[in-house]
Amino acid sequence: QVQLVESGGGLVQPGGSLRLSCAASGIIFRINTMGWYRQSPGKQRELVATITRDSSTVYADSVKGRFTISRDNAKNTMWLQMDNLKPEDTAIYYCNAVVVRLGSPTSNTYWGQGTQVTVSS
Repeated sequence: QVQLVESGGGLVQPGGSLRLSCAASGIIFRINTMGWYRQSPGKQRELVATITRDSSTVYADSVKGRFTISRDNAKNTMWLQMDNLKPEDTAIYYCNAVVVRLGSPTSNTYWGQGTQVTVSS
């Protein structure tokens, strides 16, 4: 099995910064694309940013220029640096990873349990 564990969420004032982490563990052969998604109350889960194994990135328009996604393939870890946070960034942030397990010919998608980010004065 594969586990994704997020950390780094919390309460921050508008204009502040947070850094989220996502650590993958388990019987992992390779992690392909990883990503961050978020969900606010009453809204559907939405893409925040994704990063491929060779560090090609995609960002939602709403976070471009403010958020930076990165990863360390050797440590099976991904980060999301969030700067100039706005109240509308308030949501539960979920880590996502497409993982090839040892001995498996195919990949599977895994999700973390989520971490709350609240932006409020």
